[in-house]
Amino acid sequence: MTITTKIRRQGGAAVVTIPPALLQLMQTQVGDQLSLVVTDGALVARPVQAARKRYTLGELLKGSDEMAKLAETTPLDGDPVGREIG
Repeated sequence: MTITTKIRRQGGAAVVTIPPALLQLMQTQVGDQLSLVVTDGALVARPVQAARKRYTLGELLKGSDEMAKLAETTPLDGDPVGREIG
Protein backbone atom coordinates (compact mmCIF):
# COMPACT_ATOMS: atom_id res chain seq x y z
CA MET A 1 0.00 0.00 0.00
CA THR A 2 1.44 3.37 -0.97
CA ILE A 3 0.04 6.60 0.43
CA THR A 4 1.33 10.11 -0.24
CA THR A 5 1.27 12.71 2.52
CA LYS A 6 2.78 16.17 3.04
CA ILE A 7 5.17 17.34 5.71
CA ARG A 8 3.66 20.41 7.35
CA ARG A 9 4.70 22.73 10.13
CA GLN A 10 2.88 22.83 13.45
CA GLY A 11 4.47 25.15 15.93
CA GLY A 12 8.20 24.45 15.76
CA ALA A 13 7.80 20.85 14.61
CA ALA A 14 7.45 19.15 11.25
CA VAL A 15 4.35 16.94 11.25
CA VAL A 16 3.29 14.03 9.03
CA THR A 17 -0.30 12.79 9.08
CA ILE A 18 -0.83 9.02 9.25
CA PRO A 19 -4.15 7.92 7.70
CA PRO A 20 -6.39 5.61 9.76
CA ALA A 21 -5.87 2.73 7.28
CA LEU A 22 -2.12 2.76 7.96
CA LEU A 23 -2.66 2.95 11.71
CA GLN A 24 -4.86 -0.12 11.45
CA LEU A 25 -2.26 -1.98 9.35
CA MET A 26 0.39 -1.12 11.93
CA GLN A 27 -1.97 -2.16 14.74
CA THR A 28 -1.52 1.21 16.41
CA GLN A 29 -3.76 4.04 17.48
CA VAL A 30 -3.53 7.73 18.31
CA GLY A 31 -1.36 8.15 21.39
CA ASP A 32 0.88 5.12 20.73
CA GLN A 33 4.60 5.66 20.42
CA LEU A 34 6.56 5.03 17.21
CA SER A 35 10.26 4.35 16.81
CA LEU A 36 11.62 6.33 13.83
CA VAL A 37 14.75 5.14 12.00
CA VAL A 38 16.31 6.31 8.76
CA THR A 39 17.56 3.35 6.71
CA ASP A 40 19.13 3.95 3.30
CA GLY A 41 17.45 7.35 3.13
CA ALA A 42 13.99 5.96 3.98
CA LEU A 43 12.08 6.82 7.15
CA VAL A 44 10.91 3.65 8.88
CA ALA A 45 8.28 3.92 11.63
CA ARG A 46 7.71 0.98 13.96
CA PRO A 47 5.31 0.77 16.91
CA VAL A 48 7.07 0.75 20.27
CA GLN A 49 5.94 -2.18 22.35
CA ALA A 50 5.08 -0.81 25.77
CA ALA A 51 7.02 -2.53 28.52
CA ARG A 52 4.72 -4.45 30.81
CA LYS A 53 4.98 -3.39 34.43
CA ARG A 54 6.72 -6.05 36.45
CA TYR A 55 5.64 -6.35 40.07
CA THR A 56 7.64 -7.67 42.99
CA LEU A 57 6.07 -10.26 45.25
CA GLY A 58 5.83 -7.60 47.95
CA GLU A 59 3.88 -5.30 45.62
CA LEU A 60 1.52 -8.11 44.66
CA LEU A 61 0.85 -9.02 48.28
CA LYS A 62 0.54 -5.42 49.47
CA GLY A 63 -2.89 -4.98 51.00
CA SER A 64 -3.43 -8.71 51.48
CA ASP A 65 -3.31 -8.26 55.28
CA GLU A 66 -6.25 -5.85 55.07
CA MET A 67 -8.19 -8.34 52.93
CA ALA A 68 -7.51 -11.11 55.47
CA LYS A 69 -8.72 -8.87 58.31
CA LEU A 70 -11.85 -8.02 56.34
CA ALA A 71 -12.57 -11.72 55.76
CA GLU A 72 -12.14 -12.40 59.49
CA THR A 73 -14.52 -9.62 60.57
CA THR A 74 -17.16 -10.17 57.90
CA PRO A 75 -19.56 -12.99 58.70
CA LEU A 76 -19.54 -15.48 55.87
CA ASP A 77 -22.32 -17.62 57.28
CA GLY A 78 -25.96 -16.93 58.02
CA ASP A 79 -29.21 -16.76 56.17
CA PRO A 80 -29.39 -15.43 52.61
CA VAL A 81 -30.21 -11.73 52.50
CA GLY A 82 -30.98 -11.47 48.81
CA ARG A 83 -31.54 -13.81 45.91
CA GLU A 84 -28.26 -15.71 46.31
CA ILE A 85 -28.23 -19.50 46.54
CA GLY A 86 -27.59 -20.66 50.10
